[in-house]
Parts: sequence; C-alpha cells; structure tokens
Amino acid sequence: MDCISVFDMLKIGVGPSSSHTLGPWRAAQAFLVELQEMNKLTQVQKIIINLYGSLSLTGKGHATDFAVLLGLTGADPEYIPVEDIQATIQTIKTTHQLYLNQEKNIPFDFDKDIIFNREFLDFHPNGMMFTAYFSEKEKYDSTFFSIGGGFINKGDEDSTTDVICAYPYQFNTSEELLRHCDSSGLSISELMRENERTQRTDQEIDAELMRVWSTMLECMYIGCHTEGVLPGGLNVRRRAYDLYQKLKAAIPYQTHNEWIYSIRKTKIAFREIFKWVSCYALAVNEVNASLGRVVTAPTNGSAGVIPAVLMYYLTIDNHKAGEKEIKQFLMVAGVIGSIFKKGATISAAMGGCQAEIGVSSAMAAGALCELLGGTPEQVTIAAEIAMEHHLGLTCDPIAGLVQVPCIERNAMGAIKAINAAELALETNPKEVKVTLDNVVKTMWETAKDMNNKYKETSEGGLAVAVNIADC
Repeated sequence: MDCISVFDMLKIGVGPSSSHTLGPWRAAQAFLVELQEMNKLTQVQKIIINLYGSLSLTGKGHATDFAVLLGLTGADPEYIPVEDIQATIQTIKTTHQLYLNQEKNIPFDFDKDIIFNREFLDFHPNGMMFTAYFSEKEKYDSTFFSIGGGFINKGDEDSTTDVICAYPYQFNTSEELLRHCDSSGLSISELMRENERTQRTDQEIDAELMRVWSTMLECMYIGCHTEGVLPGGLNVRRRAYDLYQKLKAAIPYQTHNEWIYSIRKTKIAFREIFKWVSCYALAVNEVNASLGRVVTAPTNGSAGVIPAVLMYYLTIDNHKAGEKEIKQFLMVAGVIGSIFKKGATISAAMGGCQAEIGVSSAMAAGALCELLGGTPEQVTIAAEIAMEHHLGLTCDPIAGLVQVPCIERNAMGAIKAINAAELALETNPKEVKVTLDNVVKTMWETAKDMNNKYKETSEGGLAVAVNIADC
C-alpha cells in the first residue's frame, strides 16, 4: 500500500498552482539532480523546455514558465523569498542568461526556449520535457508529469513520490482506515501519528505541523492586510482586505497570535460567521494568486479551505483551542486527503475542480468533525458529505488564472466543510447509505467521464463564457 505522509498532502510552496507551478518547479529540480548524477551539469550548453497539454494551455496564467526557470536556478519553493521571484525572472529575460543551479550561466531566450505545445502526452495532461544540450551532437531528454498537489512522476505508475514504507497502520481506503481505528482503539489523528513516527520523532512531527500552520496563518494575515488588484490582467480587486476592515474590532495587535486574540474578542453575529470564514479563505487564495507562499492543501488552487476552517474553529468555535487542536486537525486532514489521492485524483487537469475544492472541503470537514468530538466513522461521514456536494465541479479558470472562479470557490468549500462536519455529528453511522469509499470511487468515475475542456484547460465553462475584454 502507498504510505503517504501528512506532509505530502500539506506542502509549503509558492502559488498560484500546485500542479502548474509547484510540480513543474520540483520537476526542474529533479532534472538538475539527474544531470548531477550523470556528472553532466557543468557540461550543459543550452536547455530547451517543452510544456504539453494543460501545462501549455494554462501555463502562462499559472506561472509555469516562471516555475521551471526558478527550479533550474536551484531555488527552493519552500524557502525562496517571494519578493525575489519577479526580479529573478526579469534578470533572465533581460540578460538572456540562466544561472543553472547557481553554478553556471548558460544562454537562455525566455521567448523561444520555453515551448508551449497544445498536444497532450499519454500518461497525464500535465506533461513537460527538459532537453539539455552538451554539444551539437550530444543531448539528454527527460520527461516529467505534474500529477497534482506538487507530486511529480516520470510517466510510470511506480515512479511517483509516494513511498512504500513501514507504517504500522497501512490503508488505501476509508474502510481499511476504520478497521484499524476499531482494532486499535485509536482516533484517526492518533493512528496517523503512529504512522508518522516511523519517519520522524514526535518533536519533528510537531515542529513540522506547526510550521505548516504558521505558513497558513501568515498567509491569512497577509491577505487580510493587503489591498489592491491581483496581477495577471483580469484586474480582480482583492476582497479579503475590504471584508476584514468591515469585520474587525478596534483591538490592537502586533503579532499573528495577538491577531487571533483580537478576533476572539470581536463580537460576531450569526451572519458574520459566514463572512469571517469567507474572509479567511479569500485571503489565502489572493496571496496564492500573487505568487505568494501558501500551503498546498491538497493543492494551491484549494489552499484556502483548510486554513479557513481551522481558523474558524480557533477564533469562533473554541477560544481555548491551541497547538494540540491545530496538530490534530492537520493530521486528520492529511489522512482524508491521502485516501482521495490513492483512490482517485487531486489533479484538476485529471478530475476538474472536484479534485481540488471538493477534496479540500472533505479534508477540512473530516478534521473539524474530529475536533468537535466525532468518532472515526463520523469523520469519514463528514468527508463524504463534503465531497458528495462537489461531485462534477469543473475547472474553468478565466484566462488560465487561479482567480475567477477559483478564489470564491475556496470560500464556498470552507462553508460546506463546516456544514458537513455538523451534519456528520448528528448522523448515526449505522444508517449511512453512502460511504466515503463510495464517493471517492464516484469522483474518479466522474473525472474520467468529464470532458477535457472542463479540466484546467480554460477551453470550456466560465473560461469561455466570460469575455476577457469585459474584465
């Protein structure tokens, strides 16, 4: 069985897309490793990058061209100062030089050496090929596929970044997961911690979970405190800032934790709960759309759902909650996401937006349900309810940008997650008609039946119904 870590499902990276930005970035880094292993890196004279299928059709809107170049420079998406990105790309454009792995300058023409091919390769819609030229007669080609959530593949089912490991509780389905919970007496979060202990110490697990949360919190904070228009040409106005200005109270704060405290002290009416949750989700995805640092959860396009629901719990539902609940929530979210990755897809290019917003909503619903006292069975019910009401959701980004309708969908996915968790808590598992495994299978069948123009190609739906000139 595939042993997918929570930290595989919750990756820190740069927006706007896990499949079109983070995945290609990681593929470029992997290509550098291949050249190093061949002892050929210093012999490279020229590199050509071919992008295929969905990476070609929406690659410019998703900054795929930026990502592959940043990866080839050796920059890491987890740690690169995001304010350096534009300057690095501009230097490549103006100097016609690429500083390969920070070791060697090679000539590079930004307009000619990245080739956008509309045709699709066989293995996956998100294909790319790197070609390194060592001389006029010698070259090396390497093909990669970005299969969603920042995962990459060489075109072989066995070559994903999933690792066959020594987890004591291995599962591919929710049925297998629940069987382990029943026999061990562990909750889903406790069971997953036992698995994670085979790879990290408790201190390392806790530190990484809190690093993930800190990135989410910073992302929400930046989004709520930044006004203006998003880049990309659609002239989409940032909405989180304006919404936050209307919701906040006159309580001073200087740190992120003080910010949480100030929100807890704010009087919140029922209608305002929806606005707060939406504000959190919008904030994250506006940062994502601006090539900011986000947590892929499980993708960048759906990065706002999980932090919005967790922030709802911390600021509105349970004012006494802290690190313990944060780590518990993220652990469960990762488990639910892994079930979808194993049984279906988290790639919009393969499954439409149901594979992004739908999965993130299911992850958040299950995680919230456990925090609210739900049993393992009720956790899976919450995840099922959330996904059930996203089935068939298409991916149709206007102008190939992760902005419209993507940003709003995060707000809707977060609200659905909260509702699903509450419904699950009032559900008797013995009376359930649809299991999580049923909905995972159905999502995958729906994905395979969905027309390609509704799968992150911007060739159908709102992407063609809305006249870009009118934006």
